[in-house]
Amino acid sequence: MDKRSAKSFIRINEKIRAREVRVIDDAGNQLGILPPFEALKIARERGLDLVEVSPSAVPPVCRIQDYGKFLYEKDKSDRAARKKQKVIVVKEVKFSVTVDEHDYQTKKNQAVRFLTEGDKVKASLRFKGRQMAHRELGYAIVNRLIQDIGDNGVVEFMPRMEGTTLHAILAPGKKIEAAKAKAAAPKPPAAQPPLNAQPPAIAVQGSTAPQS
Repeated sequence: MDKRSAKSFIRINEKIRAREVRVIDDAGNQLGILPPFEALKIARERGLDLVEVSPSAVPPVCRIQDYGKFLYEKDKSDRAARKKQKVIVVKEVKFSVTVDEHDYQTKKNQAVRFLTEGDKVKASLRFKGRQMAHRELGYAIVNRLIQDIGDNGVVEFMPRMEGTTLHAILAPGKKIEAAKAKAAAPKPPAAQPPLNAQPPAIAVQGSTAPQS
């Protein structure tokens, strides 16, 4: 739903159709249950709008406030909520039964990097032709990957076959999640010296008192 559509669902002023509404004024005081026209009259006298903030309540709840400021604050809170939402990305790392050691290490390092960045990893291995008769080789590769990743990841789905493809899904390990949470935590402000603190005395070496 875009912003224009969202606004159309918020009833204000003459668009409020309920027979009576529970009114809260701009100072947060309860004005009781009033007909909408009476509540709107109070809002107009204060140079404000009557905004329906809880249409599902019985009776609906309306607040006397600046509608433009209401939309600004609502948009601000919605943006803050979206920032807190965690988008889970699953990145795939593909292997083959005939993978050599160098290629295996490269893909393993890729998987570790994805996990440390907070993404999930889908390790997949496709069997071709007669390789299906040696599925234990594919399981050995995927299980080795899980073991080599160690504390960097936790197995969310154990290795399993789907058609001709073997795959497993790993999520970031607890140590990675704890490190990300620690990095995101606000740092305490540096301690400030007291206002009445005196500057430290500076000792001057080799000085002598003047002779009288």
